[in-house]
Amino acid sequence: MSELVDRLIAIKGYENTEDNDSLKEMYRKLLTIAWPAALEGLLLTLMNSFDTMMVGRIGPEAITAVGLCAQPRMIMLVLAQALCVGTTAVVARRKGEDRQDAAISCLKQSLMIITLIGIAITLIGNFGSVWLVRLAGAGDDTVGPASLYFRTISKAFVANCWALCICAAMRGIGKTRITMVVNMTANVVNVFLNYCLIGGHFGFPALGVYGAAIATAIGTLVSCVLALSVVLKKGEYLSLRPFGGIHFDKETVSSLIHVGGGSIAESVFLRIGFLLNGRLIAGVGTSAYATNAIVQQVSGLAFTVGDGTASACTSLVGQSLGAGKKGKAMLYVKVVQRIATFLSIILMLFAFFGRNILPALFTTDPKIIAMSALCFVVLALAMYPQNLRVVLSGCLRGAGDVRYVALVSLISVLILRPLMTWLFCYPLNQMFPQYNLGYLGPWISFDIDAAVRAIMLVHRVNKGTWVNIKL
Repeated sequence: MSELVDRLIAIKGYENTEDNDSLKEMYRKLLTIAWPAALEGLLLTLMNSFDTMMVGRIGPEAITAVGLCAQPRMIMLVLAQALCVGTTAVVARRKGEDRQDAAISCLKQSLMIITLIGIAITLIGNFGSVWLVRLAGAGDDTVGPASLYFRTISKAFVANCWALCICAAMRGIGKTRITMVVNMTANVVNVFLNYCLIGGHFGFPALGVYGAAIATAIGTLVSCVLALSVVLKKGEYLSLRPFGGIHFDKETVSSLIHVGGGSIAESVFLRIGFLLNGRLIAGVGTSAYATNAIVQQVSGLAFTVGDGTASACTSLVGQSLGAGKKGKAMLYVKVVQRIATFLSIILMLFAFFGRNILPALFTTDPKIIAMSALCFVVLALAMYPQNLRVVLSGCLRGAGDVRYVALVSLISVLILRPLMTWLFCYPLNQMFPQYNLGYLGPWISFDIDAAVRAIMLVHRVNKGTWVNIKL
């Protein structure tokens, strides 16, 4: 058995010569950090799926209304999430350099900046909710509940930003168990309140979509309180006690700008691309959009599980480069690629064999169930390139090579994917209506997008110039 394990984890032509960590030890370290993050992503996706199931019982319009808020929300959080990517990368580097004070200072500066961002997007979300959901493709039948949902969740944006920032810093030092506990506790609260407020249980009023929004906002506040309790505890690596004030320094701010700036560009390309894609799907019809929202639950599952592994590699690559161990950083990338392969096989089988069961959990509409089943088959084909591009993006972010990741998103997500979705959903769907390309088209374009991004990222990783980036 031991010999079989050695063969499975062996990476031909690569060996760690920079310290005493064996290949098994590197797998162990990566998986120790990865499994809480992956489990967190898995459970969060399941929690979100439960939300969609509960909202789906109201009807396709309710699924569409809540789904339409996803991209505007992510667009609003672009700056905050970009800053968080920078925080993870910089904190990981400082830990690798054995500079705890600099890591704490980075967290303080990030929290100050993200507070200002949170206040600004709260105001925009409250007063611009109708315009934002219209931008996402809301029609007359969904604009009312969608704008109400968005306006309600916007009230928790500051708390959301604080929780994101603290969890990002924790990932930088490899404390993914803390982020798992924080986010899972908050989402359990969210799901429980959804059950109470959407359909009206345990004496609560049945508020429908508005109840789902209230539950989401309260869950966000819970995550913020839990995250703050971690960094306000004495003795933690990133403890803010004693607080000691905030002092902006050129080294930290320039590093955050370097990583965060590239991440902002990536996020903008992603969000605009996803928004365009969503509008194109919404234009096909409510039934097509509801089908897409259901299949996205499983595609989100693939992303979050892979993203958990990517978070571990972001941390360990950053720490290795901070310690000057470039060869070890490259070996971690090879290790994470091997893990991504195993994960992809599991997710591919899950999507394929669950194609007739999963849609029925979200809706009773026979047309949506049938079309979702076909989309799951198409989705299964993308599991490997999807996971590969997720983990490789995480590795390059850990090294600070965010500009190339942004370029990949520009080419594939902002340009190629919406173009392919339009082509399949409109001209080809009209030419070949018997193939239901209005439903399948977005997922064929998803496969193409995943493959293109994976190829570009593999080329960059193999080139190896990313190990020389300074933060």
